[in-house]
Amino acid sequence: MERIQSAIQKAREARQQPAEHSAVPKISSVPAPYALDPDQEKTPPVQASSDELWADLPIIELQPSQLHRARVMADQSNHISAHFDVMRTRMLHEMRTNNWRRVAITSPDAACGKTTLCLNLAFSFARQRRIKTMILDLDMRRPGIEKVLNQKMSHNFSSALEGKSTPEEHMVCYEGRLALATNCKPAQNPAELLQSKGAADVVDMLEARYQPDFMFFDLPPILACDDTSAFLDQVDCVLLIAEAERSTPEELKKCEREITTRTNFLGVVLNKCRYLDKVDSYVY
Repeated sequence: MERIQSAIQKAREARQQPAEHSAVPKISSVPAPYALDPDQEKTPPVQASSDELWADLPIIELQPSQLHRARVMADQSNHISAHFDVMRTRMLHEMRTNNWRRVAITSPDAACGKTTLCLNLAFSFARQRRIKTMILDLDMRRPGIEKVLNQKMSHNFSSALEGKSTPEEHMVCYEGRLALATNCKPAQNPAELLQSKGAADVVDMLEARYQPDFMFFDLPPILACDDTSAFLDQVDCVLLIAEAERSTPEELKKCEREITTRTNFLGVVLNKCRYLDKVDSYVY
């Protein structure tokens, strides 16, 4: 166990090196937009700043009414978003204390609401004007972000993980502070793809180039398949989403054991609560 924890710490320290000192990982298959024209001079092009890269991402416009119908309420400050803002504040404290940037969001089983909660947290983070957040849809068996947002963007971020296209072809930006990489259809062999070096290189490249303050990864249910386990060593911590009256203590303990052997366990969110203590349901 000590050797595993030591390996996790070494991998985490390697990812936490300042972006300006880290080289952009090389992808084996370089798509056309990244390749140099043979007729051009051999001097490398000037690297755009992270702010310029964010500004170049396609803009997505989402109306509040559209988001609220999808139960994404944290785009605006209100009595419902306050619950997500409390989680955001606690996560910010914990992640800044430990210098964590990458947080995976998963659940024991399907239908716990992890994608909706992941989006609410991301929108809550994005309301902080000096925080840039990136959310990657890595639930490639049942991709849900485009569906929840009711967007038909025909993106396949899994193609970028395979090296067949650039990540930017499958990304959009909301209000200059929230970038979303999405999938419109399932991918083949998602577990093998998530544990491949190419996928790790793409994620490292995105972090190095765009320098987001935080990266959210919407991962499949941890007990439903091995996709999430294949990717856990690429993140700094995991937030587990449980469904009230359905997720069992035994399932949560099993998930915690799986997570803590690979990375840090950030905590559990109990979702879909019908009965709250008075102190928890107090509305400001």
